[in-house]
Amino acid sequence: MNEKARLAQPHALEARMVRVRVWDPLVRFFHWSLAATFAVAFLTEDELLSVHVWAGYIVLGLILFRLLWGLVGPQHARWSDFVKTPAEIIAYLKDAVGLRAARHLGHNPAGGAMVVALLLSLAATGLTGLAVYGAQELSGPLAPMLGGLSAGWGDVLEDFHEVLANLTLLLVILHLAGVAFTSLLHRENLVRSMITGMKRRTTR
Repeated sequence: MNEKARLAQPHALEARMVRVRVWDPLVRFFHWSLAATFAVAFLTEDELLSVHVWAGYIVLGLILFRLLWGLVGPQHARWSDFVKTPAEIIAYLKDAVGLRAARHLGHNPAGGAMVVALLLSLAATGLTGLAVYGAQELSGPLAPMLGGLSAGWGDVLEDFHEVLANLTLLLVILHLAGVAFTSLLHRENLVRSMITGMKRRTTR
């Protein structure tokens, strides 16, 4: 059958939905591990200090892993795949408000921006937590540098740490709202895709 005859058939141009792997196992492990350890750290605080501190260490270790994996991991794990310019992010958000935002197989521009914001906020929260631990408890890797600070400076660091933790919680809430909105907009369960790693793709 020649090309012209083939294209004339009704089924020739029909789109076909296939499922492809987008999120690799390490990205998925990182995502859910980070969510769990942040929740533990946020809920324990001073009541279970050792648990709180170890959760903070794990958060910082996970962030370090994600920074490296964003350089050497597969396509959709890489920073180059989803970190966009401010103009691209704003354009996407405008389209999202108008319910006409394009679907992305990996992170969309707003989702990529949220990944960066969350990692920065979590890193800052973890590092200030280490500073508080060193200044007030005389423990941890920063104790030799911060152990001589006055109680007043220790309180300032603690307040800053708590502000950053609350900011991170706000970003998590915005992230969840964005996931819900995008799932509804594109009729796609994004939570399930981060569990299975699979998303749909249209082919012809």
